[in-house]
Amino acid sequence: MTLWTAIRMTIVLMVLTGIVYPLAMAGLANLIFPYQAQGSLIVRDGRVVGSALIGQNFSSVRYFHGRPSAAGDKGYDASASSGSNLGPTNKTLIQSVRQRLKDFLEKNPGVSASQVPVDLVTASGSGLDPEISPAAAKLQVAGVAKARGLSEDQVRDLVRAHTRRRWAGVFGEPGVNVLELNLALDDLSATLRVGMKTSP
Repeated sequence: MTLWTAIRMTIVLMVLTGIVYPLAMAGLANLIFPYQAQGSLIVRDGRVVGSALIGQNFSSVRYFHGRPSAAGDKGYDASASSGSNLGPTNKTLIQSVRQRLKDFLEKNPGVSASQVPVDLVTASGSGLDPEISPAAAKLQVAGVAKARGLSEDQVRDLVRAHTRRRWAGVFGEPGVNVLELNLALDDLSATLRVGMKTSP
């Protein structure tokens, strides 16, 4: 009798917690927060270009660069989300940070090593961080503006517009979503090109 009761309870709990509850939560999330429930996907011209929650690798000098990634062989692999698990005294980590710093300084002349925020040379724990600090974004303004033929003020305004503030003014740290900022850059460049073509 006790065994049969245990089996029935196990089956009921499996159905409730393994089927009913997940389906109810997924349905409720899609109803109340459809954008977030579908992965916070960003669509341009009818095509998904990425997610606001997952970083991407931008290598062109025309774009802001995100935080380095240790997820997968090429980075930003959501199926291999992880950090490097290397300690602060690990030689491989130290060499990687030095190389990233060297690469950044070569692409951003006039910037000193002491100005570079740590998030531009170290990977996050997930390897998928979509944001950089406002300081990291501001440091790239001059290089991106020059590569695109824009004024630094125009690019700085975009950074300011895409900076996420602390929640309720207290919790968390400000951040700049790199994908959203780079898409805004493309939109601005396209608008200026159209304006130049239509001007007399």
